[in-house]
Amino acid sequence: MNKDQVKGRVDEMAGKAQKNLGDATGSHEHEAKGMAREAKGKVQKNWGDAKDDAQKSTEHRTDTHTDTTHRKGGV
Repeated sequence: MNKDQVKGRVDEMAGKAQKNLGDATGSHEHEAKGMAREAKGKVQKNWGDAKDDAQKSTEHRTDTHTDTTHRKGGV
């Protein structure tokens, strides 16, 4: 898990809480700010997920790559 995934999840949860608080108190401002923070968190989490997937894919490719120049009898 990378920092974008963690920060995104934290912002998403905090935004959800702020949105619910705004809804409960009738504060449209807090509700809107919460929705914006929640959306920002989702975007950042998804960015972190994409970075993590790309890194795993690169690691997998590197692990499965074989170098034939170091084999005995290789040309």
